[in-house]
Parts: sequence; structure tokens; C-alpha cells
Amino acid sequence: MKASPDRKPLPRHFFARSVLEVAPDLLGRVLVRRTPEGPMELRLTEVEAYAGEADPGSHAYRGRTARNDVMFGPPGHVYVYFTYGMWHCMNLVCGPEGSASGVLLRGGEVTEGAALARSRRPAARNDRELARGPARLATGLDVDRSLNGADVCAPGESPVTLLAGTPPQPGQVRSGPRTGVGGEGAHQPWRFWIDGDPTVSPYRAHVPRKRRA
Repeated sequence: MKASPDRKPLPRHFFARSVLEVAPDLLGRVLVRRTPEGPMELRLTEVEAYAGEADPGSHAYRGRTARNDVMFGPPGHVYVYFTYGMWHCMNLVCGPEGSASGVLLRGGEVTEGAALARSRRPAARNDRELARGPARLATGLDVDRSLNGADVCAPGESPVTLLAGTPPQPGQVRSGPRTGVGGEGAHQPWRFWIDGDPTVSPYRAHVPRKRRA
């Protein structure tokens, strides 16, 4: 039996485009996360684009390192980083190999496996908060550095796959500055979200850290 159009995996050439094309086109797509406890599915509602070495807000801005190495590889792979000593965040590598572009997955609606996500996110007040924000999304979907480099386009039972889903109408997509990005990249309107969706996280401007006296 053929898969319905919305259940077809996204091919590698989907990710091999400009990050500013891929990022808004990820909205409404379905991320499948397979775990030993069972599968979970997430409809993406909020993302941010990062344009590699041309982008002061990107982890790749200062070049290739052991931490960001996956970003310089082929598109369609997962880049996971650890931040503030406590949270993981999940990105999808896109653009031509070597461009180090990526899309941060900021928010989504858990459409399957909500009970599993709740077990990992007991502090969530309701299901809308299970993946509302990049750290919550990663926690709810059991994402850590073990997934760094995972190929979402690999045949078979990859731990992470992206399905076509149902993209929103163009009039439903909004864009604005990225959350928490300061400096030269502060005003780039590279955060994209589905207007009015309750799983979209609140925008927070960058707040410079105060130096200790």
C-alpha cells in the first residue's frame, strides 16, 4: 500500500536548498522520533534559520570545530547542541554541503506519543507546552547528543524522519527576529511560525549578560 502524500518522507533535495527557503517550508511538516519506548510525532509550528559562516548568530560563524562539524556536512542530518549546561536543542542541516546552514526547531504540536512526551516533561501544564520552545521540544522527544549526525533521509528505521505533513497556507506564516540573538544578527527576520498556533513560543529579545564586578 502506498503512503498517503502527507506521510511521504521528505527527500534529501528538500534540505539541499537555501536555509531561508527550507526554514519556512518546514512548518506543518511532521517529525517522527523513534525511541525504544515507542514512536512520537510532532507537527512543526516554529523554526529559526541560521546561515552558517555568513551569520553572526550561527554556531558556524567562526568556522568549523568539533562541536559544529555536522553542520558542514551534507544536508538532511541532525545537529544537536548542548547549552547552558543543561539543555539540548535540535537542528536540521540544510543548503549545499559545506555551507553549514541549519534550522533550529523551536516549537511544535505533539500529535502522537503525547504520553511519552509527558513522562519526559512532567512540568508541562498542558499538552500545548510539551514542545513549546527548543529545549522543551528536545526534552519531550528524548533528543540528546546521541542523535547528532543522524540522517533523516536514510532508508529504514532512522531514529528521526521528516514527513511531508500539511504545510500552512502562505498567509498563515509569519516571520520576525530570532529569539535571544544579539549583535549584528539581532534584527534578521529569520524566525518563522504559524500565526495563532498555541504551541509557538513567546518571542524574547536578546539580553546581554552582565559582567561580574
